[in-house]
Amino acid sequence: MANITFVNEKKEAIAADGANLREKALGNDIDLYTLKGKLMNCGGYGQCGTCIVEIVEGMENLSERTDVEKRKLKRKPPSYRLACQTIVNGPVSVKTKP
Repeated sequence: MANITFVNEKKEAIAADGANLREKALGNDIDLYTLKGKLMNCGGYGQCGTCIVEIVEGMENLSERTDVEKRKLKRKPPSYRLACQTIVNGPVSVKTKP
């Protein structure tokens, strides 16, 4: 089991290992998207890049960056991930809308 702490929202979610970060966030009423993202998000396929989050702690408990993330986030810090492409395998702290 993995605890996901959403820092800005001061909320915690419990997830089974292997859970998708975007799905767990949306399932726990965590707003991942800015206005642009709300209007134009791709539904979790990694095409739009609007579900960017910053990993504050627990990067070692996440899947490796996918090829999609490597393209979309090439000018972003290594702590930035696309929630839709991120698999959680342990405790992690996340900042939404960095």
